Amino acid sequence: MRINAFVARSTGISRRKADNLIDQARVTIGLKTAKLGDEVTSESIIKLDGKTLNLPDKATLILFNKPIGCVVSRRGQGTPTIYDLLPTKYNKLQPVGRLDKNSSGLLLLTNDGKLAQSLMHPGKKVHKIYKITLNLALTHGSEKAIMSGIKLEDGYSKLILQDFSPDRKSLTVIMHEGRNRQIRRTFAKEGYRVIELTRVKIGPFPLGKLKPGETKEATLEEITKIEKLYKIQ
Repeated sequence: MRINAFVARSTGISRRKADNLIDQARVTIGLKTAKLGDEVTSESIIKLDGKTLNLPDKATLILFNKPIGCVVSRRGQGTPTIYDLLPTKYNKLQPVGRLDKNSSGLLLLTNDGKLAQSLMHPGKKVHKIYKITLNLALTHGSEKAIMSGIKLEDGYSKLILQDFSPDRKSLTVIMHEGRNRQIRRTFAKEGYRVIELTRVKIGPFPLGKLKPGETKEATLEEITKIEKLYKIQ
């Protein structure tokens, strides 16, 4: 196994971040400083900042219904975090993407850095589905503009809009990106405020009947299926 893969799997970070740690000479193999491309075995003693790393027994992926009011971070700076709500056995898992403080719904967390990185990469086209409510009825002109693409500070945002309520204030949004507050910023460009936002599906994983604050662990079969579906090697 490559050293960056070992560091990523044992810490839950991405391989790119693992590469950075190795470049910074913070990783050792035995008594030597690790270098990119080094191969390690189950008998190798790997340390990060002097602390021994161990591979998890298996890849773990959980579904979590994030409530409104908590942040997807380890440091809430006075605000509750998802780690305040998660069972302690999941404290080392890393989130796959984000939901802002005022948003709720499905959040995936895993200890497999490569899996997380792949699911967040736009090139994998992992569809994310949201139910949102606006402060105003969405006009057909704004609907067309958002479906065609809205220019934001960090590039164009193109969303799929469907399942409108009769008053055109509530609808379903489908996207395969995940930039910071992308949905809220997209609608704001057209003069709307998103007053409710709940993510109900990521790839093949639905929120289902999970209540706010509840978790569900994906089975090995489900993890294998998603790896095959998105060609995660």
